[in-house]
Amino acid sequence: MALAQNKLLFNTMVCGLQIFVLCLLLVPLTKPVIYMEPSLGVVEKKGNITLKCMVEKGTRVVYQWMKNENPIDDSSNGSMTINKDTLSISPVFKEAIGNYSCLVTNPISAMKSDVFMPTIFYGPYGITINTAEGQKVGKVFTLDKGDAVQLYCSADSNPPNIYSWILKSNNSMYPLQYGRLLEIASEEVTQKTEYICTAYNNMTGTYDETHILVIVIPKGLDQPAQKGKHLSPLAVITGISVFLTVAICIFLLWKRFQPHKALQRKLRRRAPRIKARYRKGQSVTGHQSAGDDFGVYEFIEYTSSRGTPWPPRRRGAADSDVGQSQNTVTIYDVVQHVPEQNEEQQDDA
Repeated sequence: MALAQNKLLFNTMVCGLQIFVLCLLLVPLTKPVIYMEPSLGVVEKKGNITLKCMVEKGTRVVYQWMKNENPIDDSSNGSMTINKDTLSISPVFKEAIGNYSCLVTNPISAMKSDVFMPTIFYGPYGITINTAEGQKVGKVFTLDKGDAVQLYCSADSNPPNIYSWILKSNNSMYPLQYGRLLEIASEEVTQKTEYICTAYNNMTGTYDETHILVIVIPKGLDQPAQKGKHLSPLAVITGISVFLTVAICIFLLWKRFQPHKALQRKLRRRAPRIKARYRKGQSVTGHQSAGDDFGVYEFIEYTSSRGTPWPPRRRGAADSDVGQSQNTVTIYDVVQHVPEQNEEQQDDA
């Protein structure tokens, strides 16, 4: 028993001594600082970036790189490579722009660097022309006679672009001015005038341009293209969707109620009353009902010789128009009357 206690005490002393020695060997970390190579920046698609996380003091340092407060996984981005305190980006694209930081830790401390944004030169991208109100202008712009308009040219780039305006006439180019703004008065436009805005990035050595056709029209006339306005694709899609929805609803309502069938049912319900009024009118006016002539008839041909009397006619029979010079006469006789009750049942059916 005493031997076991002595062994436990010895092990505890050894562990405590190891921890004490380890604490003596560990040095708390200082705040890290990020450095970039090259320090002046790099052109998109033409250079590489190397970021280094430097710590002045500290032992057993563990590095964690972060972009926009999110940890960077070495395998999550093909253009980024992490090697402890070094982050390499190759090749460099505009999407690499962001707030980078590094977190350093050891068993006794943890420190995080300040945010660092690498300098990447790119553009120009997405050049557009807008009005003074910030509304995007299409390829054609109409201007009322006597009015003026201010047009602004813009494009995404770093550093900011150098803008210039050019007048195109008769396949010739005439430089107008530098800067984003161009003010156009209707008196300066003949009837149709084409303007060109160019954006040039002196760091990337690239440029982009866009064209706009300005048309001056008298006031009060229908404008082929509304001034500063255009029909967006979203408005077109919305209009088509509303039209299709209304058309489908109308079709479903027509399919469900079918007005022509409802009219037929209404006419069938009114048929007996119309027929009764018709019969009543016949009894008042004295006209014979066409239903009395309905039945099965038999046609019989009689040949008459001179001096021979005609056979007697049956009741209800009617003669055909017979000339006295004819010897042969065809008459018809009622074989069987169809009951009126059956006729009404057939009508109802």
